[in-house]
Amino acid sequence: MILTMDIGNTNVKTALFDGDSMVSYWRVSTNRTMTSDEYGMLLLNLFHHKGLEPTLVTGIVISSVVPTINYTIEHMCLTYFGVTPMFVMPGIKTGIHIKYDNPRELGSDRIANAVASYELYGGPCIFIDFGTATSFGVVSEKGEFLGGAICPGLKVTADAIVDRTAKLPRFELIKPPSVIGKNTVTNLQSGILYGHIGLVKYLIGRMKEALQQDCRVIATGGMAVLIREDAPEIDVLDGLLTLKGLRLIYQKNQ
Repeated sequence: MILTMDIGNTNVKTALFDGDSMVSYWRVSTNRTMTSDEYGMLLLNLFHHKGLEPTLVTGIVISSVVPTINYTIEHMCLTYFGVTPMFVMPGIKTGIHIKYDNPRELGSDRIANAVASYELYGGPCIFIDFGTATSFGVVSEKGEFLGGAICPGLKVTADAIVDRTAKLPRFELIKPPSVIGKNTVTNLQSGILYGHIGLVKYLIGRMKEALQQDCRVIATGGMAVLIREDAPEIDVLDGLLTLKGLRLIYQKNQ
């Protein structure tokens, strides 16, 4: 079985695959102070809770945007699974031609998203990852990663406006009863949520114009569900897009 890990700024998302089928999925907090033993015991407990043995894992593939914990995670994989993990980085086979000014700058999570979007849904396509940042990527019909856009995510935006103002309260990121808020909290919810929806719809439209053709739009990430309800431009919601891309990359490198 293949263990896939997507190390993000907020969460570490992990899935165990048996061939093309996902056996189990977990999400834990990204903690830069945890040791390899702490991460190891956490994963072992998650495995045992599902009745799984770590000896089932024959390969591990990782995308990471938090380089400071890469060594910790690598050491954990070696100690607790007896497997040297494969990190997605320049030089590995992806099947995607990266037409970026400097391909080494491209985040490994975006590479995995590009691979999964193209392989599973075809090109041309636009993928959107609603994480700590909201990132857009465009893949051509020939499987070329053309570029994209990055903007602050919903939670980052919400935290920033509260942190930089004296009186605005912290609030839950949910859809308000109306776009016209009747109190401070619903004003904030409306502005940030619907403002982000407007940003998404506008960027999708401009990217389709730049491509000069229609294309499929795939959304992933923790906040994607909130956005898709009011963004019919999003065709597919796939919460495991990055992990599926990692599985595909691992298979291409065997």
